[in-house]
Formats: sequence, C-alpha cells, structure tokens
Amino acid sequence: MFNQVGLIRYSLLIMSACIILACSTPPSEFRVYQQSDGTIGLHVPKTANEAETHEVAEAECKKLGKRTATLVDSRKTVNDRFPMSYTYLCR
Repeated sequence: MFNQVGLIRYSLLIMSACIILACSTPPSEFRVYQQSDGTIGLHVPKTANEAETHEVAEAECKKLGKRTATLVDSRKTVNDRFPMSYTYLCR
C-alpha cells in the first residue's frame, strides 16, 4: 500500500488542501462599508435580489443602533463579481 514517505506526502497534500479551502471566501458575499456621510454602502453579488440586499442593509443599520434602512441610490459597477452598488440611509 503506502510506504512511510508516501503516507507523509499524502497527509501533507490533504492538509494543504484543507487549509486552502478553509481560507477561501465564498463568492456570494455582500461587501458592506460605512461612508463618511453616515450612509451604508453595499456591493451586491450577482445572485442577490433586492429583498436580500435590503435585509443586509437593515442588519448593518441595527448594528449602528438605527431601526430602518432607506434606499438612497443604486448604480451599476464595472466589477463582474459585484455588478450593483447600493447606498442606504440608516434612521
């Protein structure tokens, strides 16, 4: 079957693959940032719909102690992973 050197190489290969998979980020994450004027910006992945986007914005506003998120602006971006960008005002 495996000799000792082969077993060590196989184990190192498996451990390396696990580390790489554990450190990778999923492609469908939202990118949330707070702007200097107090609004929340969201870069939205391709697969997201507006309801999901609004939920993420409201969750971020609640972290800031606000109750609701109101859509202020939406625009297309040139980024293939995040083709839309939304701006929300927290109240």
